[in-house]
Amino acid sequence: MKKKLLQALLLATLVGTVPVAALAQNVAIVNGKAVPKARMDMLAAQLAAAGRPVSPDMESQLREEVILREVFMQEAQKQGLEASEDYKAQLELARQAILIRQLFANYQKTHPVTDAQVQAEYDKFAAANTGKEYKARHILVATEEDANKVMAELKKGAKFEDVAKKESKDPGSAVNGGDLDWAAPSSFVPEFSAAMIKLNKGETTATPVKTQFGYHIIRLDDVRAAQLPKVEEVKPQITQQLQQQQLQQYQEDLRAKAKVE
Repeated sequence: MKKKLLQALLLATLVGTVPVAALAQNVAIVNGKAVPKARMDMLAAQLAAAGRPVSPDMESQLREEVILREVFMQEAQKQGLEASEDYKAQLELARQAILIRQLFANYQKTHPVTDAQVQAEYDKFAAANTGKEYKARHILVATEEDANKVMAELKKGAKFEDVAKKESKDPGSAVNGGDLDWAAPSSFVPEFSAAMIKLNKGETTATPVKTQFGYHIIRLDDVRAAQLPKVEEVKPQITQQLQQQQLQQYQEDLRAKAKVE
């Protein structure tokens, strides 16, 4: 009697451990088919890579998503859609896209941008951006007539900043009294730059400056030597740019070497 009782208890214990082991590997059993936890982990990784990390309170939603996918997939298989030409064509395109993405990711992993490359690119940028920066304000209006009216107001003693807030059609600077902040002349259209760099500090253009945007009245507030960011501050942007350039060159090299008949 004791032996049978022990056997029954042992059997119950073993049976009770099966679901626990299965649940450790699977998130669910749908119509008798296991849905592996790896699917849920993979989906979570994809979301995280897209900037949407999965928090603990989202895990139940993620589990329901993979279960739904399994339900729908089983129904599609039941209807024989795996044998359709459309499915096969889309599957091939997806396979190609995934494999190519892996190829490019592997190239970037095995060909990282070095600190020396970043420094060299920064040095080129610095050499091309030496010179002066200008801190100017402007008032932009649609017609020459409007510009002359603005200039008349300024000559009567109206404050440039106040007129800019009231009259300027440039939404980016009007709210700041026409302030364009520090910028290199190359940041502006040629007509604007040519007029601005001729001004002395505190001086306003004697006549309106016509550009593709309208008519400008420009005041130069200050001039300084170009202020460049430190290499550490722009390293991420330079690295990304160099990665893109290297990858593009890799793609072009592969195409050039391919034998196409």
